[in-house]
Amino acid sequence: MTSPPIIVTRSQPGADQTARALTDRGLTAIVTPAIELARSEISLPDLTVYGGLIFTSANGVRFLSAETKARELPAWCVGPATASEALLEGYSPVHQSSGDAEDLAHYIAHHWPSGQSKRLLHVANSAAKGIVKAALEREGFEVDFLALYEASHAPGLAPAARAAIERGERCIVLIHSAKGAKAFMDLSEGLDLSRISYVAISEQAAGPLREGGEDQIEVADHPDEAHLLETLDRLLVAR
Repeated sequence: MTSPPIIVTRSQPGADQTARALTDRGLTAIVTPAIELARSEISLPDLTVYGGLIFTSANGVRFLSAETKARELPAWCVGPATASEALLEGYSPVHQSSGDAEDLAHYIAHHWPSGQSKRLLHVANSAAKGIVKAALEREGFEVDFLALYEASHAPGLAPAARAAIERGERCIVLIHSAKGAKAFMDLSEGLDLSRISYVAISEQAAGPLREGGEDQIEVADHPDEAHLLETLDRLLVAR
């Protein structure tokens, strides 16, 4: 049986990375980022006052790296993809938790070097929730939030994605975030999604799909790209 096309809604450049992983599996990837990222107008603070940087996405690493050559602050990253990006950009040392924002806050609090300044800078997008900041402040840290980039809906679905849905193909849509899920639902307004299945990176990311009435949803066992693709593999075998 021919595998269904996989619609990738992740923002760039991550969407192309996911598409390559799908192609390596012999699958057909249709890239249609539901979210577009852009630099915000906020100014970069003096980084020398901080004892470390918090990154809850690889995009945060990319946007900060484009603004400054400073790499001496420890980078505390939410998962392997973010940590890999930090290493690629030359940050050292790079610390990696293996879960969501709450797991990262717990990891930082319990692995913080004795005597190091507990003032941290969290670099993220303007829509990010303050979970890390709130959790760490309860542990005696001071966390400044830098909304260095903004995420907005794409102007529309890619023609190939829209055409596949309109033809009634049994597509599988990959969902990497709640904001991306909401954007995809908005961009798909008026289309018949009854033949669409979803693989979401987390239950939080799946939330807008469920709120929109979608029920053919598989959720990754762990909120990272590797487990997302493993869940997709299982779904394809089951079909």
